[in-house]
Amino acid sequence: MNLLKDKIPRLVRKLAIPASIGTLFQTLYNIVDTFYAGKISPEALSALSKSFPVYFIIIAASIGVTVAGTSLIGNSIGEKDENKVLNYFTHIIFFGIIISIFITIFGLNYSEKIFYIMGSTKEVSQFGLQYTDIIFYGSIIFILVVALNSLLHAEGDTKTYRNVLILSFFLNIILNPILIFGFLFIPPMGVKGIGIATLISQLLSLIIVLKKVLSNSRVKVLHKEFFLPKFLYFKNIFFQSMPIFISICAYSIASAIIFIYVGQEGEFATAGYGAASRFEQVLFLPVLGINTAIISIISQNYGAMNFNRIRETYFTAIKYALFIMVLAAIAVFLLADIVTSVFSNNSEVIDYGKRYLRISALVLPAYPLFFISNGFFMALKKSENAMISNMIRNLVLPVSVFYLAKYLTADFNTFFWLWVVFNWSYSLMYLLVVLYYLRSQLEKSRAVINPWP
Repeated sequence: MNLLKDKIPRLVRKLAIPASIGTLFQTLYNIVDTFYAGKISPEALSALSKSFPVYFIIIAASIGVTVAGTSLIGNSIGEKDENKVLNYFTHIIFFGIIISIFITIFGLNYSEKIFYIMGSTKEVSQFGLQYTDIIFYGSIIFILVVALNSLLHAEGDTKTYRNVLILSFFLNIILNPILIFGFLFIPPMGVKGIGIATLISQLLSLIIVLKKVLSNSRVKVLHKEFFLPKFLYFKNIFFQSMPIFISICAYSIASAIIFIYVGQEGEFATAGYGAASRFEQVLFLPVLGINTAIISIISQNYGAMNFNRIRETYFTAIKYALFIMVLAAIAVFLLADIVTSVFSNNSEVIDYGKRYLRISALVLPAYPLFFISNGFFMALKKSENAMISNMIRNLVLPVSVFYLAKYLTADFNTFFWLWVVFNWSYSLMYLLVVLYYLRSQLEKSRAVINPWP
């Protein structure tokens, strides 16, 4: 596979499909965990739903590390600078280890406060902490997996990570009921067992990815010089990853804001929304797969200054993603009654989940406009653009919706209708920003490199 020469539509499909499948199984982790939490109690289901904004800091760090690694390594491959490729690879691993230590310390000390802010009962908070404490202890495993995998993604290999996630998912399925309810000599661990099952499954992922990376031809020529810390590489990784990390952390704040407002109607509303949103995430996965694909393709072509291919990649991705999400919206609307009942047999939980899904179906086609555009800027090493856009979408918009809803004394349904309007408005504005950038900034870059007509 040649990211600099092969036809763009074929490349997008070839990279996006494995990435989407891999992300599907990654999300199914959460769905399986949510399913089993619902079997414990509605409070346990609510706790696992509310744990998402708590441990999302790990997800934010993982995305920051993998995007920084993929774009910087990909740019270096496009520039045909093998020295930079290997230096960025080793330094992204060091960076991942350092940031995971800080995350663990933060998570173990502040999780309880976050649950409290979201208005959790004492029982829900206790369930949540049993899960998140284990996840935070294992944060280094989560981040090392994506740090190592950034080299593979930069080279256009999305299949390895897909296979890893599939295997670890099935291991998680096997371990969850054993550790939750007990089996033979293993005592029942309840919610704590869900966290341990996830951690063991991630350890398997690390072992497989590490084995694949060690067999890579580039890694085989590594020598001690590449393991000597160099400020320049740490600086570039920091400024590429931190804006993404900070902006995506804002998503955690957005989730917390939603849970705070929804929680006013009780833990059943929280559980219903939490379960339904997990299903929604599954339908959104192809967009994330396409986003992974374009970061790999655009980063290499930007390094090689292939501006026409950058433009074609963006529009191809938008076209594919919009088509998929229109179909997803139809599926969400039609399956709303069935989905939530999978996670709970409580009629109130099911009703709230159904109501949320039927409204959220209308906003799904707006998401590709935002996420594909964000991936575009990440691949161009314009992480500050991605940070600003994420902060607006994940902080400014939720806060605006929250206070407008409070002013209108909006109920559950009205709150999410406001969310639909705000998301569509911003996604369309972001699309216009990218179109302007393609017309002006990339054309300027082309003119500098090729001054003669």
